[in-house]
Amino acid sequence: MDLELKDRVYVVTGASRGLGFASARRLTEEGAKVVVSGRDAKTAADAAAELGPNAVAVAADNADPAAAGRLIAAARAHFGRFDGVLISVGGPPPGSAADNTDEQWQAAFDSVFLGAVRLARAAAAELSEGGVIGFVLSGSVHEPIPGLTISNGLRPGLAGFAKSLADDLGPRGIRVVGLLPARVDTDRVRELDALSGDSDAARAANESRIPLGRYGTPDEFGKVAAFLLSPAASYLTGVMLPVDGGTRRGF
Repeated sequence: MDLELKDRVYVVTGASRGLGFASARRLTEEGAKVVVSGRDAKTAADAAAELGPNAVAVAADNADPAAAGRLIAAARAHFGRFDGVLISVGGPPPGSAADNTDEQWQAAFDSVFLGAVRLARAAAAELSEGGVIGFVLSGSVHEPIPGLTISNGLRPGLAGFAKSLADDLGPRGIRVVGLLPARVDTDRVRELDALSGDSDAARAANESRIPLGRYGTPDEFGKVAAFLLSPAASYLTGVMLPVDGGTRRGF
């Protein structure tokens, strides 16, 4: 199936590793060009180098109000166009409702929530018909994840913003989509498993609750992201798609 991604240009944030990098890799493999961003200049540059000539790196923190404009400008400067954005950020620190500090909440709000809103608004102002805005969210949009209170608080709100934005941009032919990963085998998920004190036992317990019986791979997530961002998904907007091996069996 041709996803019609050849020469389309996307910004992918948080793309120096994990799900953002996996998504950027799949986009480039399908013929797209990407601007990859990360807070650390070297890791972002290393990621772009690994992706090849159809990727460029921009060091940017989603919490920086100037980041959105720089990323979109880089897409136009390097590749001559801008077709969409996949907004991915690192997960907030773990903790319970009683443990997380005001400082942790504020930092996560600025990066995970407000930074994403700001980038989506900037993209909406620059995109034309056929453009797309994607959000990497979490299964916590539907059900809280134990030990991740900040994420549980922010991700559902961001999903609500994405759905509202889909309504606003639909008449202009611009799509808005969300991806809800659960147990995908990334460094972040391994770190969360390790918090239990027994990573192997935690993984086994989690896998027992997944109908497919295993963690997903980053590449499996990347394939879904590339499809949702592509013209092949041109009649999908406002969807919050679980990428979770069947863990959430419903709507």
